[in-house]
Amino acid sequence: MAEVLVYVDHVDGAVRKPTLELLTLARRIGDPVAVALGSGAADTAAALAGHGAVKVLTHDAPEYADYLVVPKVDALQAAHARVSPAAVLVPSSAEGKEIAARLALRIGSGIITDAIDLEAGEEGPVATQSVFAAAFTTKSRVSRGTPVITVKPNSVAVEQAEGAGAVEALEVSFSAQATGTKVTSRTPRESTGRPELTEAAIVVSGGRGVNGAENFAVIEALADSLGAAVGASRAAVDAGWYPHTQQVGQTGKSVSPQLYIAAGISGAIQHRAGMQTSKTIVAVNKDAEAPIFELVDYGVVGDLFDVVPQLTEEIRTRKG
Repeated sequence: MAEVLVYVDHVDGAVRKPTLELLTLARRIGDPVAVALGSGAADTAAALAGHGAVKVLTHDAPEYADYLVVPKVDALQAAHARVSPAAVLVPSSAEGKEIAARLALRIGSGIITDAIDLEAGEEGPVATQSVFAAAFTTKSRVSRGTPVITVKPNSVAVEQAEGAGAVEALEVSFSAQATGTKVTSRTPRESTGRPELTEAAIVVSGGRGVNGAENFAVIEALADSLGAAVGASRAAVDAGWYPHTQQVGQTGKSVSPQLYIAAGISGAIQHRAGMQTSKTIVAVNKDAEAPIFELVDYGVVGDLFDVVPQLTEEIRTRKG
């Protein structure tokens, strides 16, 4: 089978879930060849092999930590030249999409962003996308060059599969542009203990109906009972009730969890664009005519301050 390059998103050797999803998709169209870069790259091999990687190309250099994006593009270009893959798959994060776009430009190929599914086709991989605020589902394929495809987190269930996972060193020559943007300082984010919003399997979001920053404790309590991430609508964020980093919507982050709970969110198109591809959607709103009820799987008409604490307590009771 043809080989498929998979860019590995990891933190000091700990592979993040979106990469494991990419390996699952890559096996549908070929043999996954993982590209792991930076500190701890070689430590990713066991996890990658356990999810089907036939090879793991690794390279470590200070440039990956000291400079933005371009060194990683240089490495992926070197891997592309070495493997001649059927496709290149990259997680659909902000950095991932920039890496993919730069790589596609360099190798003269087409790019597909924010795919939610992937399948083999007679003329190359076919990607499924949810477009125009999730109003349409399209199938697309790249018509020129090696397809470069970014995939939304939580688009596919991770499936384990044994691969050889042979670790091989990747030769990388950094371009003149690699040192163009230097990282001058880093400030670690304070950990909440909750999963990353775009990668979480469950997301609980609050909106205008939460009516104040202090009331987001009700949303957080439900999220913590479920091991979920906390999101917020644009109205809640603009009011200063919750950080902008947690905004879900067209101008915020797009999420596609297995379960999305919207509390006190009316369901304006701006918000729906960021969560409409969620697998199961539950809404709590005291307005029975709220637009959010048009797309939910389960809706509760009621005051969130009555409903959400009862739900939280019931979940905790059942979990023991």
